[in-house]
Amino acid sequence: MNIKPVVSALLRNRVGAVLVALEIAIALAVLVNAAFIVGQRIAAIEEPTGLDYHNMFSITMAGVTSDFDAQRSARDDIAYIRSMHGVTSAAPTGMIPMSGNGSNGTLYTEPGQRGKAAAYSVVETDEQGMNTLGATLIGGRNFRATEILHASRGQIDQPVPEIIVTQSLARALFQEHGALGQVVYDRQNRPMTIIGVVRDFIGQVGFGSPPYQVAFMPRIPGAYGVYVCLVHTAPGKAESIMQLAEQHLAASNPTRVILDAYPLDHYKDLLDSENRNMAIFLVVVTSLILAITCLGIFGLTTFNVSTRTKQIGTMRAVGARKRDVVTHFLLENAIIVASGVLIGCTLALGVGYWLSTEYAQPRLDMSFLAAGVLILVAVGQLAAWQPARRAASVPPSVATRTV
Repeated sequence: MNIKPVVSALLRNRVGAVLVALEIAIALAVLVNAAFIVGQRIAAIEEPTGLDYHNMFSITMAGVTSDFDAQRSARDDIAYIRSMHGVTSAAPTGMIPMSGNGSNGTLYTEPGQRGKAAAYSVVETDEQGMNTLGATLIGGRNFRATEILHASRGQIDQPVPEIIVTQSLARALFQEHGALGQVVYDRQNRPMTIIGVVRDFIGQVGFGSPPYQVAFMPRIPGAYGVYVCLVHTAPGKAESIMQLAEQHLAASNPTRVILDAYPLDHYKDLLDSENRNMAIFLVVVTSLILAITCLGIFGLTTFNVSTRTKQIGTMRAVGARKRDVVTHFLLENAIIVASGVLIGCTLALGVGYWLSTEYAQPRLDMSFLAAGVLILVAVGQLAAWQPARRAASVPPSVATRTV
């Protein structure tokens, strides 16, 4: 078919064509990035946590008096919990895995915030913190008891000389090179030597740090007057031991209160429900946008058919077959869809880049972009199919009466 009359017909109604093309571009950008995020959320639900969370619980403490001694309180609380029957390990910490509780930062491979950088979540703990979390050493050593720092209340962000990192954090900083013995720097340009590397587990979530990029610091928390008792128990004992510990700790020290006490199953359920709800929300929004885009394409093609009866009649009168008329309108629509897809690809890549830089999301997978293009092209042509068939069904004798 000659493309010239098709382009000429589009130019006579360029405003509608441009609006539909922009609608397709926006739909493609939203579809691709939403589908990519949904894929990540589903993968996050299915990913291993690296934790024996079914047999773990946390109790969060906070001081309420001016003479509250966080270090002494944490030491006494942990000593009592460790003495309980059924407790395999317990440690003070400032982070609850799989939750938003904790702190994070950025490490650099060179001083002065230069070199390779990696975001991470912080686990302030003592020499039993690794055992409590079930973090298995694959290289290096654990902290010694003599290396644990005790920060006073108000002594915020006390520097530490040595840290232990997860595999993911080590890889983010040094790729395939060995991380053991390497010196890294924090945002204050303070050096820290990596003395151990452990298998991955999920640390803090929801604040921009990749969940598996975690660093242990030999420092008992308490600078803000808050600390967490993290406990690992024998199988099936977490709930009952947590209730007994909560009762004792609530009455043992009047200078502090229990903010919350939950099994780690609670945080896993919250994390999964958040990912699941976000995936459902994005699927619904994307489906609505696709439906609106289909209606826009359907409406434009229907409008073109209803206002170009004379053109259709002329085409039929000079020998155009029904399939020629259908092909004409589908070709018009294909040009509009192709224009929208080209703009949409650029927009989708731009949005994907923005999400990766602002929210530490992975870069957009090109397979999602290719799939989105195929879906939009297929949906766009299907939306124009029925109006194009309606145009082809107009008899020449009826169409030519309008001449």
